[in-house]
Amino acid sequence: MSVSPAPVSPAVGLAPAQADLLDFVRRTAADAELIASLPLDPEGRTWVRLQGPGGSEAWLIGWPPGTGTGWHDHADSVGAFLTASGVLKENSLAARLPTDGWRTLELTEGVDRARRLPAGEGRSFGHHHVHEVLNESPDEHAISVHAYYPPLPRIRRYSRTGHVLRLEQVERPEDWQ
Repeated sequence: MSVSPAPVSPAVGLAPAQADLLDFVRRTAADAELIASLPLDPEGRTWVRLQGPGGSEAWLIGWPPGTGTGWHDHADSVGAFLTASGVLKENSLAARLPTDGWRTLELTEGVDRARRLPAGEGRSFGHHHVHEVLNESPDEHAISVHAYYPPLPRIRRYSRTGHVLRLEQVERPEDWQ
């Protein structure tokens, strides 16, 4: 199902910047009818693809209590996301990782960041941003809006044990469409 929220920003012919994507997710998350239309599953995440600005990829995502993404990045895409209802937590790394040619990295002290994102709060991020997003609530769903440009060419998934980050899998669009 593809849903088109209100028309969007960037000038014709220009790729949307992080600020454009953040503006889009803010405006989309404010659409109470759209947010209420997302079917929620008590056990697994649900999602609907949206029409993003300037050819971007956008998603409306439902998060049951206790669910999360695991550590990942969005490769060469920039992005933005915002919590529309409930509360999400983002754990991220404040370090630029090599993009290719490694399987295991030892992270230094002080690179971990955590953000609590209640309804109405979100953020944008640059290329190769490594993070995980979680709904830590024991009993409430959360809903969020996400946008990426260029449309996701791949997602790299990682496992983490202490300060060791390990590349586990590379997903392509056909894996989640």
